[in-house]
Amino acid sequence: MMTYDAPWWLPGGNLQTIYAALRSRRYLGEAPSFRRERWVTPDDDFVDVDFARHASGASAPLLVIFHGLEGSSASHYAEAFADVARTRGWACAVPHFRGCSGELNRAPRAYHSGDFEEIDWILRRLQSQHAGPLFAVGISLGGNALMRWAGELGSQADRVVAAVASVCSPLDLAASGHAIGRGFNRLVYTRMFLNSMVPKAMKKLEQHPGLFSAEALLAARDLYAFDNVVTAPLHGFKNTEDYWERASAKPHMRRIAVAALAVNALNDPFIPAASLPQAGDVSAAVTLWQPRQGGHVGFPAAPFPGHVRAMPEAVCGFFAAARPPSGQNSGHG
Repeated sequence: MMTYDAPWWLPGGNLQTIYAALRSRRYLGEAPSFRRERWVTPDDDFVDVDFARHASGASAPLLVIFHGLEGSSASHYAEAFADVARTRGWACAVPHFRGCSGELNRAPRAYHSGDFEEIDWILRRLQSQHAGPLFAVGISLGGNALMRWAGELGSQADRVVAAVASVCSPLDLAASGHAIGRGFNRLVYTRMFLNSMVPKAMKKLEQHPGLFSAEALLAARDLYAFDNVVTAPLHGFKNTEDYWERASAKPHMRRIAVAALAVNALNDPFIPAASLPQAGDVSAAVTLWQPRQGGHVGFPAAPFPGHVRAMPEAVCGFFAAARPPSGQNSGHG
């Protein structure tokens, strides 16, 4: 049974979130380093995929990390997962959602919380070039998209991956979207995200004039407004409500047939505990781990100054236990 206890000197979800991202140790020894591959997408755009440079066997598992909103291979959780993969002798890849690798993508579209078609294309390409099983973990937004993919594929998912996990994912997008737009969340987290997202959207508008209203974008003060102006119309949704409803993974989790772990701290600042899936909302293939503490993609652990390896170790432990015996399905169809 997985357990987590926050250090006594980091009480509360906000401290566990912010301190983990800014101050906690991410790796043992040298920082993970990556080599980058640029893949041309079927619609003639591109995604950048970073592969960890550490050594791994040809048939070792490949850990695939789908980052969160405005994340990258430099995010604290990505480096922590890459380091845990290194200690286990697993290969590791961090695909970047479009526009998140440091260079603006070419197409009018960007990325969104329910982008399971992009997840599918990326996972199948990784599978085609890797001999061992694939384990896929999605962080926050990336985890909702990954679980949405697993629900969409149902019994076909285990032909591509051996197991999946979501970490601190807004599986009910409406509940989380409204929560992040209120109070302290609005002042801190919403502002942080918009400080990155709005300038990128303005560059997208320069790239594709007339794509949306610059005036409406600059007036956006929360993710609801941003999604209404940018995310929803660029990705085929009528408005924010339509996007949040259709992209949410929670209504599809009863259809998941591959081994899956959904990790959500009950004190996550902007994912209300009442919105989290319960046993009746998911299939028997899904394990729910909902510790009392951890914050949003935090899970800092003692000793001081703390580290963020506890959660990646737990997730990779789940993956190791789900790994098929040698000679059985390794994630290839």
